[in-house]
Amino acid sequence: MKGVTVVDHPLVKHKLTLMRKKETSTKSFRQLLREIGVLLCYEVTRDLPLEDVTIETPLQPMAAPLLAGKKLVFAPVLRSGMGMLDGMLELVPAARVAHVGLYRDPATLQCVEYYFKAPADMAERTVVVIDPMLATGNTAIAAVDRLQEAGARDIRMACLLASPEGLSKFHGHHAGVHVWTAAVDERLNDHGYILPGLGDAGDRMYGTR
Repeated sequence: MKGVTVVDHPLVKHKLTLMRKKETSTKSFRQLLREIGVLLCYEVTRDLPLEDVTIETPLQPMAAPLLAGKKLVFAPVLRSGMGMLDGMLELVPAARVAHVGLYRDPATLQCVEYYFKAPADMAERTVVVIDPMLATGNTAIAAVDRLQEAGARDIRMACLLASPEGLSKFHGHHAGVHVWTAAVDERLNDHGYILPGLGDAGDRMYGTR
């Protein structure tokens, strides 16, 4: 699918299967989501530019690669996006964080914003939107819209699961935003949940309904 990278590493597949199981505990679900966040972050940042700098090893000088000043912002969609954030920050601890508070109205499936806070220099940074489930696509679209309003220009999307319908709708609004996901599932049900899916990621993270 154009504009989508499915991260099919064996560790990602293994951890995703454990998360799908209905008997997986809240504690284990949170841990697995954090771990997959690390693995997805490797792939989302694979093409960051490098530049050679001169350093001294204990034995001799050498030219070695460092990131070429590319600044990152991780933008988790509250609340479930927070589950992947910690793993990504372990990998890139210098990244800044923008919080995007959105919830899906159960009647209309449309997004309602309740909180937003982002760094001032968004236009100078690569922004990675984090949301475990790209289902209807409405939340992802609203998050990218809001980040663009805040000045973001270079935006990427990282999610755990996506639906074909959601990806199609999302790229209909934001064709230039590439999506990294662990899997693209079969379809949505009548309530806007991904099938076979893994249920509501936020509820499974926090033990709520």
